[in-house]
Amino acid sequence: MKSTLLKSTIILSAAALLSKILGSLFRIPLQNIAGDEVLGIFTLVYPVYMVALILSVAGIPIAISKLIAESRTRGDEQEVKDIFMTSGILAAAFGLGSFLLLYLFSYQIAEILGGSSTRPALIIVSATLLIAPYMAVYRGYFQGHENMTPTAVSQVIEQFIRVGLILLIAAYLVQNFYSDSEVAGGIMIGSIFGALASLIYLRILYTRSEVRVKKSLPYNFSHFKKTAGRILTISIPIAFGAITMALLNLVDSITIPSALKAYENTSDNVNYLYGIYGRGLAIVQIVTVFASSVILPLIPNISAKLAQNDSLGTQKVIEKTFFLTYLLTVPAAIGLFALTYPINLGLFTDLAGSSVLAIISLSSLFTSLTILSTGVLQGINKARLAAWIIVAGVGVKLVLNIVLVKGFGLDGAAISTALVYLLLFVTNLYFIQKHAKFVSFNKRTVVIICASLMMGAVIGIPTLFIDFELASRGFALLYLTAAIAIGAAVYAVLLFAGKAVDKELLSGLPLVNKIFK
Repeated sequence: MKSTLLKSTIILSAAALLSKILGSLFRIPLQNIAGDEVLGIFTLVYPVYMVALILSVAGIPIAISKLIAESRTRGDEQEVKDIFMTSGILAAAFGLGSFLLLYLFSYQIAEILGGSSTRPALIIVSATLLIAPYMAVYRGYFQGHENMTPTAVSQVIEQFIRVGLILLIAAYLVQNFYSDSEVAGGIMIGSIFGALASLIYLRILYTRSEVRVKKSLPYNFSHFKKTAGRILTISIPIAFGAITMALLNLVDSITIPSALKAYENTSDNVNYLYGIYGRGLAIVQIVTVFASSVILPLIPNISAKLAQNDSLGTQKVIEKTFFLTYLLTVPAAIGLFALTYPINLGLFTDLAGSSVLAIISLSSLFTSLTILSTGVLQGINKARLAAWIIVAGVGVKLVLNIVLVKGFGLDGAAISTALVYLLLFVTNLYFIQKHAKFVSFNKRTVVIICASLMMGAVIGIPTLFIDFELASRGFALLYLTAAIAIGAAVYAVLLFAGKAVDKELLSGLPLVNKIFK
């Protein structure tokens, strides 16, 4: 039984990680198929949708799961039905309200983003808001019955359908010579059908489940009125806490296009330029998704140690978490920087925006550390502080985007991203140290940095003697493959030589620990 449970956990963890990586990785073939302008429109519009989605659904699954779990403990089936029915009505209302806001103000929002060419994509993707909130209700309902499998599987289904349709629709529309605006709008249909497929799966699972609410129990407006307040009291703070990181991407969508127009003295190629910027964001997202998927499962251990008043245990878990993050993200950032030219040519077909890609590659380190340190603050019961720090970072990013992009174009946008995430990490680190003392930098960290720099030199210096302007994409991919293999070997040898890692330390990685347990 234990073995079966362990295998199920590993499969679900791997599937969730795969879906997250797929959600980041698909931007590369999308750019290859449809070009930088379509990628630019997608990258501009999606943060607007994500903010609306988070406000609509972020707190609902957690609120429902918490309230239903409490009701089940008391054996109150009437209350379980009230929570389920009321949350469905609230979800439908939030979804419809968010959709109408985006639709009715789509002209104005599109002008703020990249111009009228972004409007079709904005309208089509906003239709997902009519489905996603109700989908979240079912996820929360199953979680309240201590069943996480439906949530995990539905997320994988949603991602695979979404990404598959995006690429298929992009290929079809491009082959039939549709405009970039039409292609960008068309691919957003993938989000609608991804959410719909997930909802259908959850609904079928619910109808076949033994934990359905009893139809014979009454439900009316008085039940709704009584329960809605309880759900909103829990869900609204969660939604605003979850929205903070998404706001950073939204600031980019709002400020960078207007600043680029001022820098370029034209609005003709803003979407294309933002697509170039999106190349870097796609690469960074892959790094941060992988790092956070491996590291963030350690965060609950911090909360557990803190609840036990185990200050030494809390310190050790925080130190291990930070060290493992350095172990993964420092070489990733330096490796991406060193391989900027072959990555750009090999993955995105040309060398446009290589300086932007190089700067954003380095920022992947600070982005990952910000995500981690925000999670640690939440783990030591400072979630509200973490949210306010990010809100302050949003304000700083808004100013830096306007100033730096007007002065340096796309390079300024990349510099702004790196500086803001560095500032957020340092600020988070200060407050973590203040509330939970730990050693954030030691001899092993120095070994990681030195090993990463040496690895970067080994794989990066040869690129200085290769004219990638004249090189083929096939050569770039071949160089990239060889460099990754050689770089990983060099890094591993230097780590073990410097005694920075050992078998015991590697077993601290959650996924590794599950596999070899």
